[in-house]
This record gives sequence, structure tokens and C-alpha cells, in this order.
Amino acid sequence: MEISKQQERIEYIVEGGRKLAGSISPSGNKNAALPIIAASLLTDQIVELSNVPRISDVEALLELVSSVGAEIAWIGPNTLRIHARVLAPNDLDPGLCAHIRASILLAGPMLARCGEVTLPPPGGDVIGRRRLDTHFLALRALGASISVNGTYVFRAHNLTGADVFLDEPSVTATENALCAAVAARGVTVLRNCASEPHVQDLAHFLIALGAQIEGIGTNCMTIHGGRPLRGTAHRIGPDHIEVASFISLAAVTRSELRIREAGVIHLRSTLMGFERLGIRCRIEGDDLVVPASQSLKIEPDFGGHVPKIEDQPWPAFPADAMSIALVAATQCDGMVLMFEKMFESRMFFTDKLISMGARIVLCDPHRAVVSGPTKLRAARVESPDIRAGIAMLIAALGADGTSRINNAQQIERGYERIDERINALGARITRVPARA
Repeated sequence: MEISKQQERIEYIVEGGRKLAGSISPSGNKNAALPIIAASLLTDQIVELSNVPRISDVEALLELVSSVGAEIAWIGPNTLRIHARVLAPNDLDPGLCAHIRASILLAGPMLARCGEVTLPPPGGDVIGRRRLDTHFLALRALGASISVNGTYVFRAHNLTGADVFLDEPSVTATENALCAAVAARGVTVLRNCASEPHVQDLAHFLIALGAQIEGIGTNCMTIHGGRPLRGTAHRIGPDHIEVASFISLAAVTRSELRIREAGVIHLRSTLMGFERLGIRCRIEGDDLVVPASQSLKIEPDFGGHVPKIEDQPWPAFPADAMSIALVAATQCDGMVLMFEKMFESRMFFTDKLISMGARIVLCDPHRAVVSGPTKLRAARVESPDIRAGIAMLIAALGADGTSRINNAQQIERGYERIDERINALGARITRVPARA
């Protein structure tokens, strides 16, 4: 699909209160697919990527990649071929860059291949300030010059390895620094770097290209740069945030679901968070089973104190799962404090859950107290961002009556054919153009 600057606005009409059953598989991790697509520009050889989610954020990045000269072809339903034989630092479409935050991921690879790139400001979810300073500081440490005047202009005649301490463990800054370090001459040590599953996936992809990287999965990686890079085939790993979404979906609808090939190796902190809400899963091989008969009783801290679920850098509970866990908490017996530390606007969607009957006190932009269980009722609501959007969809599926979710195209930026896949479990979600 082609992404227009004004993306089609759609609504979901959701019939709530239906029991679900069956199996569902998570899509490829969007947050791995995006940096890996960008990193495919590092080599002039053919790259084949499988398990790539067909979502609007991916399509927007592919348009940007194509605009600088890469040849792009879908050779299967979720299999992509990229051949960046020749690249040119062409002007990037400001509208497409404003559509997704992932446009910033082109900085490292384009510096490596072309020595320069001009990036319009990136977009993405409106969940608070999302600073780019860590990208600039890391790339500058590797030899790039950066000027900011409405657009971001990166130039580097020679990238050189360095000892780089990131001022925050930013995922996308780590990914940009990784790509630049792979092309830089000499050894780079990245300290205080992110280590999320998608960062690990990117690092394994870079190794498949011919890079040498040590310390994957830790907050200190060593990159031996300047090695020749080849083509490769790589499979994108499962999206652990989609897995969290399906756990919450099963709990809120009181349904038994099997999540196939869930990538359980990366789920320990996620499962611990849901267990605090009384939601327990059964691991069967690489599948995750969420039973229908759950206690859904929030587990207090020792001494009877109100427990807390808080996000922190990996391997702690992921920030992108906070909205998803919060909607599950509305259906659990007890009280819990949800503490979202990273983004100062992410919790503002709770007013929509309150309009559906949830008992939530928003203490400040980062903290909300949830008291449950409450019976949710249908409402007309709007999806402000990807994760709040899927939380609203889960709430609507568990509510009495028929809800309308406006701005649902936001959900589809991160979840492939989510209406079709959940309908296959017994839901009734109708996708329609938004009313004028």
C-alpha cells in the first residue's frame, strides 16, 4: 500500500462482550523491522527479510528508502527484498518523515553509505517529548557533524570508532549508533545502550551482513567496524508487545487464547507484570497459553501495600506495554499504581477508559491508580496513539454494547490486519471509513 501524507482515517465498530477462542500468532516486531530495513542500506548487496509486518509505518519507511535509490520488492506476503545497489542523499519527503519517527533511523546508514543526509523532523506517536539529542551526540562522537535549522543535516567524511556513552538508553539512538559504528574504522564501545529484543534483532542482522559485534543483550556493546558487508536473509522476530496485547485481550474478554511462537525467551518481565494483576500464562514450548479461568486478583506487596507496575529500560517491564496492562487492570480485583516514567503524555488516554466505566485516578502525567474490577460499557472513543489505541480496542471487546473507535488508523501503524486476526478468534470488529 502507498502511504499518503494524509493517511486515510478509519473507524472500528466493535461489538463487545463476546467470548474469544483459538490461536493467534504475533506479527514480526515492528520495532525490529524498521531499523533493519534502514540498516539494509549499509550493503550494496541483496537483502531478504521475512516475517515483516505489512503496516503503514513499514510502508512509509519503504517509500523513504526507495526515494534514495534502493530497489524494493515484496516477494511474498511478508517477505521483502531490498537492494541498495546505488544510493543518493536525495531530499526526503517531509510528509512521510512526519508520519513516522523511524525516519530518523536513516541517519546512521545514510552517513555510512553517502557521507551525508538531510532529514526533516520525524513524527510518530504524540506521547510526550521524544528528544533526538542522544542520536546527535552519539553520531558526533563517531565523527559526524550535525546542523539543525528546520531540518537535520548530518555529514561525515570519515566515521571513526570511539568510546561512546549514551546519555540515555534510547532504543533508536542505540540503533543509529550501531549502524554507524559498523561502518566506522576501528573499534566502537557503546555504553549505556538499549538492549530490547528489537535492538538485539538488529545486531544479529548486522552480524549476518558481516559485522562483528560483542555484548548483544547487554548495555555495553563492542563493534569492530569497517568490515566488508554482504547480502543476507534474515527473519524478523516476534513482536513481544503484540504478545502482551493478546494476554490483555484474553484476560479482559475472559477467554482462553493460545499465542503461537510467542518468543517466550523475551517475556519474563512482561509475564511478571501481568502476574501482579492475577493474570497467569502457561508456557508450552514456544507457545503461550492464557487460560480463561483466571483469578484476576491483584497481588498486593508484602504488608498489604498497593503494588506498582512501572516501566524501565529493558529487561524491565516495557514502556509500550503500559497502556495494555492498564486496561487489563481495570478488570482485576484490587488496586494497582501504574507508573509510566518515560513519556509525559502517554497516560492521558485514561479519560477514555473512565468514560467507559473504569475507575482510574490520574495522579499526574506519569502515574495512574486503577481500582477494579469494573464493568465496562460501550462508548465512542478515539485512538490517540498505537498503544493507547490497542488498549481502547481491548476495552471495547470486553465492554457491554457496541463501541466506535475513531482514528483507528493509528492502531494499524503498529498492528497488521488486527481486525481480521481478532475476528478469526470470534470477535466482531467492522472496519469502516471515518465519518466526515
